[in-house]
Amino acid sequence: MMNKVFKYLILPCLALGLAACTDLEEDLVGDITRDISIEGIDVGGGGDASGELTAAYAELRNSGTANHSSYYSVQEVTTDEMVIAQKGGDWFDGGILIQLHRHTYTPTHDFVNNAWTGTYNAIATVNDKLGGGTLSPEENAQARALRAYFYWRLLDLYGRVKIVTQDSPDPPQASRQEVFNFVESELLGALGIPEVSASMDLSGSLLEDGGSAYIMNRYGALGILAKLYLNAEVYVGTAMYDKAEIAASFVIDSGVYQLCGEGCTVKNLGKRPKVESDPDELEGYAAVFAANNEGNPEHIFSVLYDEVSGTGMNFAMMNLHYGSQFTWNFDAQPWNGYATLEEFYNSYEDGDKRKENNFIVGPQLDFSGSAVLDFASDDDNIQLNYTPQINQLAPNSRREAGARPAKFSYKILGRAEMDNDFPIVRLGEMYLIRAEAIARQSGNWTDAEADLNVLRARAGVDEYNGNLTEEEFLAERGREMFQETSRRTDLIRFGKYNDPWWEKPASESFRNVFPIPQEQINAGTGLTQNPGY
Repeated sequence: MMNKVFKYLILPCLALGLAACTDLEEDLVGDITRDISIEGIDVGGGGDASGELTAAYAELRNSGTANHSSYYSVQEVTTDEMVIAQKGGDWFDGGILIQLHRHTYTPTHDFVNNAWTGTYNAIATVNDKLGGGTLSPEENAQARALRAYFYWRLLDLYGRVKIVTQDSPDPPQASRQEVFNFVESELLGALGIPEVSASMDLSGSLLEDGGSAYIMNRYGALGILAKLYLNAEVYVGTAMYDKAEIAASFVIDSGVYQLCGEGCTVKNLGKRPKVESDPDELEGYAAVFAANNEGNPEHIFSVLYDEVSGTGMNFAMMNLHYGSQFTWNFDAQPWNGYATLEEFYNSYEDGDKRKENNFIVGPQLDFSGSAVLDFASDDDNIQLNYTPQINQLAPNSRREAGARPAKFSYKILGRAEMDNDFPIVRLGEMYLIRAEAIARQSGNWTDAEADLNVLRARAGVDEYNGNLTEEEFLAERGREMFQETSRRTDLIRFGKYNDPWWEKPASESFRNVFPIPQEQINAGTGLTQNPGY
């Protein structure tokens, strides 16, 4: 019955161009079109990629990396960093968003099924290319590594899945160990090495030695291997932190990539002409995620998004209040959904450049510097004012409650589809992986300080000096990696995913993997359910 209710609630909204059931009386006065031209406003962004594997790489967008109701949602809304609160009749959606937050999701949950089908659709596209006989040896290596990344997602989300390839279209359900082994072997095969070791030589790899971040190169493959090995103890019960350290170190020490820090700038495409506090340029951490972040020196393997030809990133719509349409003169009205939990927002100290970049809080001004007004406000002030505190999860969260995610920054005259590229592997995370891997091997978290201090220096906050703990490391990783779909995986690795937090009781350990979608089991393909569901 829940599925039917969900469809009835959502589908009419999709027909109207919204991604969730927002209040249909929220139509704002005025027409904002895409054809506006304003002197001094640069609305550029996006990037370019082409080749035999263009359709395969496009599946990184199609599989829910940065939009609502699929992979991004299940990775973020199940954690302590993101929530979608019910605002009266808005964003209830049959209760499925509350289920994600409270870890009461079931095998019939639509988002859990969407993440499954989106990932397998991506794998099918790659398999078609691998079986088509048109790929060069270099493209074949890219395709294998790309498919391995999608299987890493399935390994992380569901554990026990079918390893469908161009040669095996209907295999039996594999164990988590078997899926792990497949991901590892495919990445090593693409790299042309038998194992990750301190003496490995990648000169024979068919993957490129750097180049475009939109193409799987050898450093992107190593980065995915580093993620795999970092979580190996969770996946298969065997710690592989030594291999995680080696893989991450190889990327860092290659010198091919640099952290985007002081002097690494892009034009601020979100600068409002009459708001003096808006900077002319975005620098350092902010530039890594900007609307014009293509070619950033920190990006190793990224998803190409473009508002016209590479759609699928909807953060402006997902995160912002309806009235924020006039903050940047978007051509569509946001949906007022995703917000940041207060405790997570407060984990950043004042002066942390990441805090300033990652969130929108306080009274909001429009394009011309005037107050953004919400005439349907449910408090005593009609000026839109984002508050870190969220009064309740359900049923009547205030419309402006919650700091709003803004890590992937917005731009003037932006469309519902955004231009910001989404990094899957970036240099900043390689420092985090190496730091954690070193600390876990030594049993001393202060051994992670050197790498963390590189990132904290960029953030403009004090270095750690012999005072780093496991709990603080997890908090620091959260501050750096906010909104990059890593938090659920991190919480599980640190044994914190089942802890209680705001409006969420303690949950059972079997929740560390999602259920196999009931729709897939009912299809008669020989799948069996994960324990606990």
